[in-house]
Amino acid sequence: MTASFDGSTATEAVDLLRNGDLTVSGRLVEASNATLYCTVSDGARSAACVYKPVAGERPLWDFPDGTLAGRETAAYAVSEALEWHVVPPTVYRDGPFGEGMVQLWIEGDTTVDLVELSRSQEHAGLRRMAVFDAVINNSDRKIGHLLPTTDGHLYGCDHGVAFAEEYKLRTVLWQWQGQPLPPDALAGLHRLRELLASPESTVSQELARHLTEPECYATRARVDLLCEHSVYPYPSPDWPALPWPPV
Repeated sequence: MTASFDGSTATEAVDLLRNGDLTVSGRLVEASNATLYCTVSDGARSAACVYKPVAGERPLWDFPDGTLAGRETAAYAVSEALEWHVVPPTVYRDGPFGEGMVQLWIEGDTTVDLVELSRSQEHAGLRRMAVFDAVINNSDRKIGHLLPTTDGHLYGCDHGVAFAEEYKLRTVLWQWQGQPLPPDALAGLHRLRELLASPESTVSQELARHLTEPECYATRARVDLLCEHSVYPYPSPDWPALPWPPV
């Protein structure tokens, strides 16, 4: 399970992640919060995954509400509503160390130069990712969070510090700032806008589950602005434009 996912295979992956048995194999020690490498299996299927228990999160002064695991799950819901599959299949569930985020492990294409990729002006997946980050107000899009696969798809990971009420977009993907959004990006944004207008939609319910009401409102407002102005955003003058370290 390392290729890109269409709607049906993503549903299968989510079902396995939600209902399979989690077995912890080890810990990714470079992560700042507890990040466990696991196998999830239901007897007939198995896959590698990442498990981030809430119990292993370090409190953040600028994200005092909710959980990082919940924000990662909300990011997946937005990714699917856009139909861009930027985020690997992700669920919020109980596990060996309590509730947390479980995300399918993506085996990246090690032949891709991530620094060069991050500077690309033409990569369609990267362009969509920049729009996705603007929607979720991602404050930590580093080069190392890019996960290109051998079939050409591009995933992103580590979306725990996102959805802040205040504008905190911090990313290495500023190469399109002020440029018109491409037609596929606008189509996805208008689709998301309609879904966010319905409290019964899956994405609205997931955001309401994991975010505060002001954060949900701010997300809808960001989508409205992107749809109305139809350009890539600019950095905030009051917030660092780049994450540190950028890799």
